[in-house]
Amino acid sequence: MKNIVVLVSGSGTNLQRIIDTIESGEIRNAKVALVVADRECYGLERAKNHTIETILIPRGKNFSSELGKVIPENTDLIVLAGFLSILKPEFCENWSGKIINIHPALLPKFGGKGMWGMNVHHAVIDAKEKESGATVHFVTPGIDEGEIILQKSFELNEDETPETLAQRIHGVEYEIFPQAIDQVLNTWEIRKTK
Repeated sequence: MKNIVVLVSGSGTNLQRIIDTIESGEIRNAKVALVVADRECYGLERAKNHTIETILIPRGKNFSSELGKVIPENTDLIVLAGFLSILKPEFCENWSGKIINIHPALLPKFGGKGMWGMNVHHAVIDAKEKESGATVHFVTPGIDEGEIILQKSFELNEDETPETLAQRIHGVEYEIFPQAIDQVLNTWEIRKTK
C-alpha cells in the first residue's frame, strides 16, 4: 500500500476526489495517510470525515522545515491539492520526484509567481488564448517548472469568462489528477529516493 500525504489550503475538493478515486480503485494500491493544511480550511474537515490524520501548520517562514518534521519517512508521494504556500527549495530537493501539483493552465504557459486561482484564468483570457486546460507536474524549487506528468486541454468559447473557465478547468482537474497520481505511484520510476 502506497502512502500519500496531501497538502491543502482550501475547501479540499481535489482532496475529496483523491479519496473517492482511491476508494473506487481508480488510484490503485494507495491510501491518504496524512493531510496537512497551512491554514484553517474545510479540507481538514474532509480528511477528518474519512478518519485521516490531519495536521495544521500555520503558514510562515518556518513552514517547510515544520512540514519536513511531520511527513512520515514511508511517504511515497506528496500531493499539493489546492495548496497555496510556496515550499522552500531544500524541501523540494529532499523530496525530489515525490511531490506533484496540479496547475489550472497549460504549463509552461501561465505558470510561476502570482499565477494561481483566478489570476491564471484572467491572464489566459486577457492574452486571447485559444485553449486552456490543466497540468499535473512534479514540484521543483522553480515555481511550476517541474516535469509535466499529464496535461489536458480544451478550446475556449468565444464568450468565455474567468468564472466559466475556472469551472471547466475544475472538471479537467477532477479527471486528470487521479490518473496522474495513479501513474506516478504505480507505473513511473520514482526519480530519486530520499
